[in-house]
Amino acid sequence: MSKTMRYALLSVLVAVVTAWGLVAPAGAAREIDPRPSTEELARQLFDLQVRSRGEVRVRPIGTSNQGRPVWSARVGHGPQRLLYVTQQHGDEPLGTPAAMEFLRDVGVGNDPHQRWLRDQVTVDVVVRANPDGHELNWRYNYDPDADPEFGEAGKGYDINRYHDPAVAPEDNPATEAGLIQRHHADFTPQIAVDFHMQGRYVDGEGREITASLMWPTNPGVAEEPLNLAKQVSVVARNAMDDGGANVSQYPGGEYQGIARNAYGLLGSGSVLIELSDMGPAHEQFQISSALASMHAIANAAADGSVHDVDPAQAEAIPPRGEPVPTANATRTDD
Repeated sequence: MSKTMRYALLSVLVAVVTAWGLVAPAGAAREIDPRPSTEELARQLFDLQVRSRGEVRVRPIGTSNQGRPVWSARVGHGPQRLLYVTQQHGDEPLGTPAAMEFLRDVGVGNDPHQRWLRDQVTVDVVVRANPDGHELNWRYNYDPDADPEFGEAGKGYDINRYHDPAVAPEDNPATEAGLIQRHHADFTPQIAVDFHMQGRYVDGEGREITASLMWPTNPGVAEEPLNLAKQVSVVARNAMDDGGANVSQYPGGEYQGIARNAYGLLGSGSVLIELSDMGPAHEQFQISSALASMHAIANAAADGSVHDVDPAQAEAIPPRGEPVPTANATRTDD
């Protein structure tokens, strides 16, 4: 997208959101839309840019195979750089509205904590990395010519298998994964967190798992980013559990094309967070739980307390446990 087109789009969307007044009044109770449309997501993003007076900076990092923008929304200007990625899998939506709430909480307003946080961190969010998959309500990107190692022939690629650092972005067959690769290289975050959704599981005591997380498990990841990823995992788990969640370790593999491993290999403290797909009655709780993890990670990076966490605490997070019977029939994890 050219600069001229981008500015034209911005002008139109600013006019729309200003006229429509899309943000609820302060203090008003509201239910968060768990699956905003592509058009609504764009309106919300540019509304945030306007209402934050430019503290939230929105731009496309490229376009999907069907021509939809893949958006970056950045808040803060501090030295600690964090990258949050949501919805690599199109049918795993709840990280996206959580990220929108995070951008609103940090960017819209000027109280002492907001100013301090923005001075300490720069948080970049790739908001809905797979817009075509969202519109199609499937896991993959859209590529009818795909015959992938990971994905489905005639449908598309599983984006979260195509972040291999050995593959240059311009050679990446999964378009949106290549966009994220290039964006990570340009931003060089110290911390990268990738939000997904999983099936339903119980722990060893029979209590339902609400989320699972994991740090890099590829043996090539260096000690420093690995330890940071474990520290971030502990911070996220504690924040989510404090809000009533039940967070386990995710049983992830070593393949270096998975974002969690790839960005660990590139030096980021890289973490996967998987929200359990517990059904419509629990979606607002799950959005709030993801939001709590985003705030906790940003604040711990800002005040340096993330580095005070013993990485060994991550290993003590309990394993995920067994599937809830019949609940995972259509859900593929990671």
